[in-house]
Amino acid sequence: MCGLSVEELEKLKAELQPEPLLDKGGHKVSKSPWGPADEIGRLNWITPDSVATIMARMDGRKVFDLNVVYESSMPSWTEAGDPPFSIWMTHTPKGEIAYGRSGYSGEIHKEYSYSGDAISMYTHCGTHIDTLNHMGYWGMQWNGWTQDEHLGSMVWTKGGSDRYPPVIARGVLLDVAGMHGVDILPPHYEITPKDVRDTAKRQGVKFRKGDVVLVRTGRMRMWPNKEYLDGSPGINVDTARWLCEQAGTMCIAGDNIGLEPQPYYGQYAPVHCYMFTTAGAQIIEVVNMEEIAAEKLYEFAFMGFPMKIFGATAAPMPSVAIPLRD
Repeated sequence: MCGLSVEELEKLKAELQPEPLLDKGGHKVSKSPWGPADEIGRLNWITPDSVATIMARMDGRKVFDLNVVYESSMPSWTEAGDPPFSIWMTHTPKGEIAYGRSGYSGEIHKEYSYSGDAISMYTHCGTHIDTLNHMGYWGMQWNGWTQDEHLGSMVWTKGGSDRYPPVIARGVLLDVAGMHGVDILPPHYEITPKDVRDTAKRQGVKFRKGDVVLVRTGRMRMWPNKEYLDGSPGINVDTARWLCEQAGTMCIAGDNIGLEPQPYYGQYAPVHCYMFTTAGAQIIEVVNMEEIAAEKLYEFAFMGFPMKIFGATAAPMPSVAIPLRD
């Protein structure tokens, strides 16, 4: 923060610790420092200049895929009553010959083969970004949204991924499992601020405002087995608060299903609620960090492209890591 003017310091403080609209039971619902119309929170830090700066440093000779494969047997929130990822054929080559749903004759489809399919899914499946309308405190979401005013018959009218820009920023990998010398952190392990600081020190990386921080628990080694969901390790609220308020993190990504340890007894998704409602920071989930961890790629250009879905609480987000030039 050295070299910042008083005005710049005040602006930074307002963005890192926004003014509360509601402060109840130890939970704060924040007023956006980007104004009453804001729907994207810290993604406002993505600017033409910030994108140009990181893209100018990219070494495009290798691109690391951070995504999981979508398939019908993939782990998802079915135990909470949400639908699994499903895919089915709507047109098949033989079916079009026999039935002709395309509107063309079977004789034509003997020559021109045609296949088509459809998918159905909970938006919080696979590699995805959560939006700020996903969770809140006391019936209120980020920037004062409430279901009485901002929830329609089908979707939220505020905060959907249709508002999101491509997430292009400096990425930092924190290989916490590697720091502890294990392939996978133990079940229910709570990653503390000390874990984060020790990992960053061991890796020789420093945090900067606007980073996308990827936290590796090693859980992806269980994917796509059902055990991936059971007793997941993750960051606790103190760690989320330290990354958001002290390190200036824009988004936090996990290689687990829910970022915080699962289950979190006595509370419901407390890291999610803090990040969305108090910090205005997005969560990226089910990110495959195994390849970049093996390469010890601790700093890189993160590029994520949210599917634009009006009013959605989450959206699939194909994401990659690209090495940087020194």
